[in-house]
Amino acid sequence: MLPQFGLAEFLLVAIVALIVVGPRDLPIMMRRLGQFVAKGRAMAGEFRAAFDDIAKQAELDELRKEIEDLKRDNAVTAAVEDLKEAERDINASVMASTPAVKPATEAADTASSEETASPSSEPAADAKPKTDPV
Repeated sequence: MLPQFGLAEFLLVAIVALIVVGPRDLPIMMRRLGQFVAKGRAMAGEFRAAFDDIAKQAELDELRKEIEDLKRDNAVTAAVEDLKEAERDINASVMASTPAVKPATEAADTASSEETASPSSEPAADAKPKTDPV
């Protein structure tokens, strides 16, 4: 444990320093001692800050790793991918079994051109009957 200084101990140290160093050099020595302590505190602060940064970086790396693991092993993501695959399969089978249907505007254009092409009111023998694409 660190020793605790009271007023009596502090006065004793001040009197001894005054006798040993002398009254003329005491302010210079105290200033240098203060500068030395300030440099020591600054170095300790830098060391503490660097150590804290390293600790934070290690924690962040660990959190990133956990997040990546969760993304990789997420059951919901796997279920969504399975559902998307099933949807693609169903869409492909529906599109393969359904004949291609012309859009309504193209069907109307084709029907009007067929009516103007045949002067008779009867449809041509090779013309296909019109059906409603429902």
